[in-house]
Amino acid sequence: MFTKILIANRGEIACRIIRACHKLGIAAVAVYSTADKDALHVQMADEAILVGEAPPHDSYLNMDTILEAARKSGAQAIHPGYGFLSENSDFARRCQVAGICFIGPKPEVMEKMGDKVRARKLAKKAGLPVLPGIEETVDSPKAEDLAWKLGFPLMVKPAEGGGGIGIHVIESMEDLMPMMERTRQVAESAFGSPRLYFERYLKNASHIEVQLMGDEHGNLVHFYERDCSVQRRNQKLIEETPATKLTPALRRKVCNMALKLGNKIGYTNAGTVEFLVSGDGQVYFLEMNTRLQVEHGVTELVTGVDLVELQIRVAAGEPLDMTQDDIQCQGHAIEARIYPEDPDTFVPDAGTVSALHLPSGEHIRVESALCTGYSVALHYEPLLAKVLAWGETRDTAAKRLKLALLSFRLEGVKCNIPLLRDILGSKEYSGATYHTGSMPEWLDQRKKRQFHLAGNGSMSSNGKDKGNRELAAAIAVTMALAVNGTASEGKQASAPNPWLLYGRREQLLSRSLGSRGWR
Repeated sequence: MFTKILIANRGEIACRIIRACHKLGIAAVAVYSTADKDALHVQMADEAILVGEAPPHDSYLNMDTILEAARKSGAQAIHPGYGFLSENSDFARRCQVAGICFIGPKPEVMEKMGDKVRARKLAKKAGLPVLPGIEETVDSPKAEDLAWKLGFPLMVKPAEGGGGIGIHVIESMEDLMPMMERTRQVAESAFGSPRLYFERYLKNASHIEVQLMGDEHGNLVHFYERDCSVQRRNQKLIEETPATKLTPALRRKVCNMALKLGNKIGYTNAGTVEFLVSGDGQVYFLEMNTRLQVEHGVTELVTGVDLVELQIRVAAGEPLDMTQDDIQCQGHAIEARIYPEDPDTFVPDAGTVSALHLPSGEHIRVESALCTGYSVALHYEPLLAKVLAWGETRDTAAKRLKLALLSFRLEGVKCNIPLLRDILGSKEYSGATYHTGSMPEWLDQRKKRQFHLAGNGSMSSNGKDKGNRELAAAIAVTMALAVNGTASEGKQASAPNPWLLYGRREQLLSRSLGSRGWR
């Protein structure tokens, strides 16, 4: 087993990996940029090394500096987390050359699955169904002919992309060339490659992924599936396991497909095989993520297995200490991602966290690097926190998660909690009838609800009525004080921020809270 691991990441995932290291008695080395000198992952680590200025290319993406930090600290392994260098096969290979273990799959496997066009071909060879698409990258002269043959609607996607970045749906030929140029620019900027390909767009599908773990001794197991269909612009917001929509037969089918592909390519360490499942149960391979996923925590809650610990153990050469039959799911788990953005306009927000209270309680788990005084900047991935809830049933898990989101206090930066609560409380989510195309409907419902609350339809032409908003806020404050008790004597109660008012109003309307009030 390793005695020291360097974490080539930041934020909540760096904190998560540090906890796993300490659980195993391994010293953790953090790296940080000048913007993160006071960050929580720096404080938690056994030692920390500055790797550059705030821009990622000067710090967290600087391979030379990170490898030098590993050498200087004496770390025997590097855990990349997710994002940054986690799926960079060049970095994994450089770790090998330097005699440092990269905690992830082999670089040649990462190369195979990192190229989405190549991954489609490998999936086909393994016997997996793939969406209709082109088996080559596309350039502008051939684009119109290829698109016409494939048919609309179609998706244009970066060949070396990931994380849903740069994917655009094209409905007609007139949109093709402008959208291709836009996608090419995003791909070049985000992934360093302008290569694109086409794939048919499957409307109203469910995004299902299967968690794999393989060791260096030829053993490969799955940890069942997750439903990641709650998305906005291909970015996941809410994930859950098990996927209630899948029949037992369909669950076995997707899990066996994932194992089939993993065995075909000789996969080791943690990874996920992603599928689209149509409403009539047709399954199509989408892609493979050769890293730990953001949403790994829900799988941990239902299986009782620490996936990060398992990653470290198999990277150190230990065989998996479990068979497929040993892995069982108990109950249901749901995760919500907290982003620093306006819940209505989705404009990213930045600032300093002036007040913070993270939810806690039985079967509630929060992954976060937030603290009072934390500076939310626009340099990095904007994920602020993940709130997870487990329950004996899906309904119990959803109720616990909604209550946890109610008690999440964050001041100084806007966040998307009101939208998350709307989604969790919607008929589509409660009935598990949602899909990747549900977000526009949820946003429309939210706008209509706000329109009604603002004054029964009496709004100005620009959609905002200051008088009605102030009245609604005043009513909400009065109702909140009725639950909480009056403000301290001699002090005037300050007006809460808008999302907090909204949360309090919803709480007062929630029968499940009874008379317990705002916590």
